[in-house]
Amino acid sequence: MNHNQTEVTLAGDNSSGKKFLVPFILVVSLFFLWGMAHNLDSVLIPHLKKACNLNNVQSTLIDTSVFFAYFLMAIPAGAILKKWGYKVSMITGLLTFALGAFLFVPAANELSYNLFLFALFIIGCGLTILETSANPYAAVLGDPAKSTFRLNLAATFNGLAAPVAAVVGGFILSGKSHTQEELAAMTDVVRNNYFLEEASTVKLPYIILGSVLVLVALLFYFMKLPEIKTKSIDGAATGSFFGSLNHKHLRWAVIAQFFYVGAQVCVTSFFIRAAQQGGGFDELTAVKYLALYGTLFLTGRFVGTFLLRYIASNKLLSIYAVIAVLLCLVAIFGQGSFVVYALGGLGFFMSIMFPTIFGLGIEGIGNDTKPGSSWLIMSIVGGAILPVFMGKLIDVYGDNIQIGYSIPLVCFLVILYFGISGYKISSK
Repeated sequence: MNHNQTEVTLAGDNSSGKKFLVPFILVVSLFFLWGMAHNLDSVLIPHLKKACNLNNVQSTLIDTSVFFAYFLMAIPAGAILKKWGYKVSMITGLLTFALGAFLFVPAANELSYNLFLFALFIIGCGLTILETSANPYAAVLGDPAKSTFRLNLAATFNGLAAPVAAVVGGFILSGKSHTQEELAAMTDVVRNNYFLEEASTVKLPYIILGSVLVLVALLFYFMKLPEIKTKSIDGAATGSFFGSLNHKHLRWAVIAQFFYVGAQVCVTSFFIRAAQQGGGFDELTAVKYLALYGTLFLTGRFVGTFLLRYIASNKLLSIYAVIAVLLCLVAIFGQGSFVVYALGGLGFFMSIMFPTIFGLGIEGIGNDTKPGSSWLIMSIVGGAILPVFMGKLIDVYGDNIQIGYSIPLVCFLVILYFGISGYKISSK
């Protein structure tokens, strides 16, 4: 064992998997729930664009609100985890997430986009706390030799949320839309009633989501979870937050993760409108193809995990990045259903990128693993920034959704560089 590491153990006997089965199921539910939150954003962007009469840049603030919370909360979430432990952190994350979900009700009643954004920011804060605590807890909840398997299994349920959220989105989207000219021709009362009717469809799904979150938090509260003990090997130091960036491959991993999360959010945020504009589909048909995208993302997790047994992770990442670039070109220049198929294919080839970049970034950094992981979580802020540039590009080109996919194309080129060269371990 590397002496520049910390050892994490569970109090009690690790040999019995049954002892940890119920706690692990509860932790896996968290992966599914935060997956639901992120994938519902793909529906909220076109939906609130209509309900609140927004332009493309304004609609991307939905992503900005959620992912900027990751940047702001990454260090506080780590402090909460350090001070109060995994159980309290997960309960805090669930209740914060639930609060944000319930705030959708007054936001819809008041037709207040600012309140929607505040609710999403609160959700993002809850998600940050959940991810900071649930990922390492899943890793140590059982036989240490099977920690990677448990993380991949948990991540699969995160992927399962993608098609489920698309189905839920079918209940949020009305299928009705009006041009600016048609809206201008309406009376103030009719137009306002249309906006309120559109906004109101989010209330029931988010009330149900918030209620489920509270229920899960209660289960965590009453469940006796295995205690985690952390000890230093040979009295090693715990690593340095800024010093961890001395590892060149970690720096590149942070950059690659920034662009990966930005690319994924860009792809999904404009998926429905790209399917409408490029594919010629109506809104409700487009959301069905978003469900197909989610299914391909989930399938990609299984296939990618299998392929990683035979192909080096950096090589598979590079291959997938090349294919993603080609699919972006089809999305930009293609016509008809080919555009939608290309976007669906991106789901498959993006599926392994986040965990693969994460794993390559923290490989061999010893005591800097924890601060390095914090940097990689903070890099999720790419999901807050890059969609705004995509929305601006779309607006500049006269609401041309397809040209906006130039942004994720550039992102995949950065990831390709990381897979070819940036991943190489170096301390300079």
